[in-house]
Amino acid sequence: MIKKYKILIPEPKSKFIRVKCPDCGNEQVIFDHATFPVRCLVCGRMLAEPTGGKAKIYGKIVKVYG
Repeated sequence: MIKKYKILIPEPKSKFIRVKCPDCGNEQVIFDHATFPVRCLVCGRMLAEPTGGKAKIYGKIVKVYG
């Protein structure tokens, strides 16, 4: 019964993640399926690049939300 319940109520595959910039150490929350290039708010380094599905993450993933 539990398997059928899980199929009826699907969960999203996308999540928000906290990424640490390798240059300045700034932590920023971004979407893992980003459709637009994400840059660090402090130094401007590229943190995530869109690839058509899941974004390519260049920083260190600190925490996954959801």
